[in-house]
Amino acid sequence: MSQPNRQLNLNNDNIESFSDQIKQHEDNIEFLNSQSNRLTESVLDLQVSLGRYHSANVISLENGNGAFHTEEETAEQILKKENSAASIFCWIKSNSQTSNLAFVKDAVGVVATLARVESDDLSRILSEYLGLETMLAIVCSTNEGVKALEKYDPEGTINCNGGLHGIGSRTERRIKGRFVVICLEDLRPFVGGFVANDPQKKLALPKPRLPNGECPPGFLDYAVNMIHLDTNRLSFLTASGHGLRETLFYGLFSRLQIYKTRNEMLLALPCINDGALSLDGGMIRKCGMFALGSRCRSEVSSNRWRTGRTSRLY
Repeated sequence: MSQPNRQLNLNNDNIESFSDQIKQHEDNIEFLNSQSNRLTESVLDLQVSLGRYHSANVISLENGNGAFHTEEETAEQILKKENSAASIFCWIKSNSQTSNLAFVKDAVGVVATLARVESDDLSRILSEYLGLETMLAIVCSTNEGVKALEKYDPEGTINCNGGLHGIGSRTERRIKGRFVVICLEDLRPFVGGFVANDPQKKLALPKPRLPNGECPPGFLDYAVNMIHLDTNRLSFLTASGHGLRETLFYGLFSRLQIYKTRNEMLLALPCINDGALSLDGGMIRKCGMFALGSRCRSEVSSNRWRTGRTSRLY
């Protein structure tokens, strides 16, 4: 009887030590798991970077004379649509006598002029996804700018002598139909932070994962992170301190995913929630909604290949 009692006493004496050892092992396991997760994220990032690099090289090999378009050249294309609000706005911006109008000061620009992308394929598919109406949308910082664009009579009808309509009438550029205006202060911004040390301030969106935990083959990035903002666009902030990427472009694209090919996009269906595009023309507008048929060429999209440099989003 005495031997078991001594053994019991020995266990009781060392139970605290055993608990400490167990806790230490648990802490080690937790640390190793966190390191494993970090390595997995790094591998996913490298896979995405490799996919984008490969895609860019394929484009470069297929075309040796890429064309590069400046914001001014984009504006010139928009000016050709004489009866559009965007055309009138671009004319006003280029005219020193009218560039001090209230809505011009508040306006950021036309969507088609505010960003660049890496390739003509990406430019075309993003332009088609947004549609001509959105590509020609005028972006304002505040509601005051929106109100200044269009004036109304007491009866509620549009006053053709005020705002953008008035300028159009005086320059023989009458606006036909409706036009889209985007107000940045009314958009709900992305609040998940930015990719660390990224000069473009890309959004810290988690990579999509298949049920097996792997990043889908062919995934390039989210559309909102595949646009390039020039320095003056990067420095722009709304009154609440948000930039164009987390307001305007997150509002337009949300978590839209970009893939190299349609087949790779379709294989990734289990992890596509907010739509996806492929560089060869595949389009899923949102979960369960596919866009089939041949793709249309946007009227503000160039059919020239642009490689080696970042091309305008138009």
